Amino acid sequence: MSEEAEVLFERRGGAGIITLNRPKALNALTLGMVRLIHPRLESWALDGDVRTVILEGAGERALCAGGDIRVLHDWGRAGDPRLMEFYREEYRLNRYIKRYPKPYVALMDGIDMGGGVGLSVHGSLRVATERLVFAMPETGIGLFPDVGGTFFLPRCPGATGMYLALTGERLRAADAIYAGIADIFVPGDRLEALKATLAEGATPEDVTAAFAADAGAAPLASLQEKIDRHFSAASLEAVLASLNEAADGGDAWAKATLATLAGKSPTSLLVTFSQMKAGAKLDFEACMQLEYRLTNRFMEGHDFYEGVRAVVIDKDQKPRWQPARLADVPRADIEKCFAPLSRGELSFE
Repeated sequence: MSEEAEVLFERRGGAGIITLNRPKALNALTLGMVRLIHPRLESWALDGDVRTVILEGAGERALCAGGDIRVLHDWGRAGDPRLMEFYREEYRLNRYIKRYPKPYVALMDGIDMGGGVGLSVHGSLRVATERLVFAMPETGIGLFPDVGGTFFLPRCPGATGMYLALTGERLRAADAIYAGIADIFVPGDRLEALKATLAEGATPEDVTAAFAADAGAAPLASLQEKIDRHFSAASLEAVLASLNEAADGGDAWAKATLATLAGKSPTSLLVTFSQMKAGAKLDFEACMQLEYRLTNRFMEGHDFYEGVRAVVIDKDQKPRWQPARLADVPRADIEKCFAPLSRGELSFE
């Protein structure tokens, strides 16, 4: 396969190595990449000589910065059917990774956001390095945390998942491990040795024993009490009221958190709040089906396209959300986002 291929596949001993190969685009995920990865994983699942799968990103900056949202924006504007084909096939791949029958080791080295999280967080061993920058920043582009965020975020400690989902807060390695989003910390200069050990037949347990290092203190842990106090509230409005009260009392963190939330899409925030509450009670497959419903509705709306315009296309960082205020978002519209699709629900056949 040529060096220009979007995904590279290598067999090294007992390991099958997947390299996301768009380093200039921070390895942003495309429909073509999804269509390469899924069948290769299926092939390796049946290959008795492949004991372990390893996921990595080309270059030194990112595992995967997310889906290629500029392309998705353009497809949506043009009514191109590839838009929903991407989401449908991406979500099926996320689920396949979650249920993969062999060890799946994700090297979370560099930026790992959005669609990249869907390729890594569901693996059986998630390896964070000192370069990891994790986030689910979708509320800032008029979307919601997908690729399984409905499942894994509510299962973070306390109300941490709700906090991460609404704010899009970025985490480094220690915080990702604390939140249950990564399993072990391994210095970046040890990754080649780790891969070689897996290729020689080592198990994830062997790798953990041999390579796991101390990631240091997790700043998120020191915020847990505040996060739980504010983000465990019964409604988004109650979350904001609690933060406002704390900010009025001089809490700088609460004030900064409110400022962060003020820049997000009001519709996205309301949907995400309900999504997190729902996901806590659903199994993984049901979570993915729920996300597919939400994606269908968001791709028919306004804020995703406006968010991509403001952040990626014009880069003015000044999205004009519709509605612009939380109070103006019809709650019935939020409920409709979660309703079953009239046809074409996500299936895993």
